[in-house]
Amino acid sequence: MSELFKTPLFEVYSKYGAKTIDFGGWDLPVQFSSIKEEHEAVRTQAGLFDVSHMGEVLVKGPQALAYIQSLVTNDVSVLIDGQAQYTAMCYEDGGTVDDLLVYRKNDVEFLLVINASNIEKDIAWMEEHLIEGAELTNLSEQLSLIALQGPNAEVILQKVVEEDVHTLKPFHFYDQVQIATGKALISRTGYTGEDGFEIYCDNEDAVAIWELLLTEGESEGLVPCGLGARDTLRFEAKLALYGQELTRDISPLEAGVGFAVKVQKQANFIGKEALTKQKEEGLTRKLVGIEMIDKGIPRTDYQVFAGEKEIGFVTTGTQSPTLKKNVGLALLDIDYTQLDTEVEVQVRKKRLKAKVVKTPFYRRKK
Repeated sequence: MSELFKTPLFEVYSKYGAKTIDFGGWDLPVQFSSIKEEHEAVRTQAGLFDVSHMGEVLVKGPQALAYIQSLVTNDVSVLIDGQAQYTAMCYEDGGTVDDLLVYRKNDVEFLLVINASNIEKDIAWMEEHLIEGAELTNLSEQLSLIALQGPNAEVILQKVVEEDVHTLKPFHFYDQVQIATGKALISRTGYTGEDGFEIYCDNEDAVAIWELLLTEGESEGLVPCGLGARDTLRFEAKLALYGQELTRDISPLEAGVGFAVKVQKQANFIGKEALTKQKEEGLTRKLVGIEMIDKGIPRTDYQVFAGEKEIGFVTTGTQSPTLKKNVGLALLDIDYTQLDTEVEVQVRKKRLKAKVVKTPFYRRKK
């Protein structure tokens, strides 16, 4: 059995009581206290996550923008320096290679942040479609990523940096910010449905930044959080997870992230034709929220039925810590996606009643 990858913060996990698991070949904390406590902390105060397993790729050169435009579904040409954008890379048939963030540093330099489980596959895909005038550098093993999330995140971050973080808009970033022992890229982004920031730093500075934030954030209720809470938080906010809501066989349109698909943009991108056709002809299935009527939890990959007809499957499901209800996201036949439509979820040997409900399950108050 091969040894698990460890992030630069692994050495301090035990100090905070982390329980770690094998997550896609990485030894990462699933929780520090409990998933529910950490979830609640992020919704009401603040949480700190180690997400250094994520991948980072630098794209540079005079054709960097043209190259990225040919790869991704969103329109990167609208970005200004210091702005970030959520997007996706697709196959020719519209299936998803990955979803990612694009950070525009300047007109010839962009940082792409990709999912940990897809690093090798994504880079191979990017290299296969590389054009002259653009070059790729995989920075994944050099950079750490710390996410500070929750309503108190801004107050905490302001204690440790000189820049005015209050004026930093969502999906914008500051580069070369002095924090603890080094310089970092700090963006107002996250994966929890709350306000927050993501801090990209050199590996050697990760521990000092982590410790400084936890010390300065203690009075604001900041706690270290694991992947368990990260998953329940993003699920309630209906933020897609690659491998569940988005896959090789599920397009961004079907997954409900059509806002990141700009088929009208001038640049031709891989999958444009298939996605345009999906938009024009209408989807045959789409992602919806379901809430259990009968007692039971709709888990990932559980089949969904209408009468004897199988109409789809659950992509993610759990008992929502915020709503205290058993809910799920399910990819269903388009004919069964109207609100309040009753369906049945195959939970082990029983079919349990559920209904289609509005999403996201949670939306923060501005």
